[in-house]
Amino acid sequence: MQACAQKIFVRQDRADCRLLVFPFRTDNVRRGMNKTVIEVQVRAVLPTSGGCAVFIGNNEKVFIIYVDQTVGSAITMFMRDITKERPLTHDLIAHLMTALGAKVERVIINDLKNATYYARAIIRAENELHQKKIVELDARPSDCIAIATQQKAPIYVSQEVWDEVDDMSDVLRKMEEEGLKPDPETEEE
Repeated sequence: MQACAQKIFVRQDRADCRLLVFPFRTDNVRRGMNKTVIEVQVRAVLPTSGGCAVFIGNNEKVFIIYVDQTVGSAITMFMRDITKERPLTHDLIAHLMTALGAKVERVIINDLKNATYYARAIIRAENELHQKKIVELDARPSDCIAIATQQKAPIYVSQEVWDEVDDMSDVLRKMEEEGLKPDPETEEE
């Protein structure tokens, strides 16, 4: 992995020897890995009978990913900066990454197949010689959302997924109007 002066990172994919380019842009639409991605935020986390509904989106659109109760609780705690008596699994992961000189650079919800979301965590590591490395990991979207929220890393959704999901903005807005404000941060927007 090399860093160019223009802040473009290039990674050689060893499986098929092609180069993948990851440009850095600050707007909410980003192009990389031959896919356009849209930046989103966690807008709300609500308990359901089977776990939690995580509302993800931006000013244009909001969609829901259902997660288990423990991950939903972790996302909520990270959003509210709640300190815990003992480290949770995501805290352990963060401590391990810090010890190894790594951090979450971004996460991407990159696919949706048969009502199942897929995601990638992009991890940046730097060793004691200041050599940098980018690692891309396949992970559950719920875990990606949790660690991105914990580490204040951006969350992206591929254009293909964005186009496929139903807009749930009206549902979230109605719930907020009825007094179901699951997260104090959504009140400030």
